[in-house]
Amino acid sequence: MRISFHLLASVALLAVASATTLLKMLIDPNIPASVRVRAAEAIFNHSAKAIEIEDIEARVTALEAAASEQAR
Repeated sequence: MRISFHLLASVALLAVASATTLLKMLIDPNIPASVRVRAAEAIFNHSAKAIEIEDIEARVTALEAAASEQAR
């Protein structure tokens, strides 16, 4: 499946807007504590997921390089 550059750019912009919204909720003292805690959880969970994905990408790249070397 091929995803267009335009679609990826739109998703990236929405991700930035979403992160900004969560951050605003997290630091606004007028927002109920339960909502701020949920915003903090969302930020933490998404950050952890991004780190995991980055780690998997690095491992796959290393495996692909090793497989390419073996094929030679």
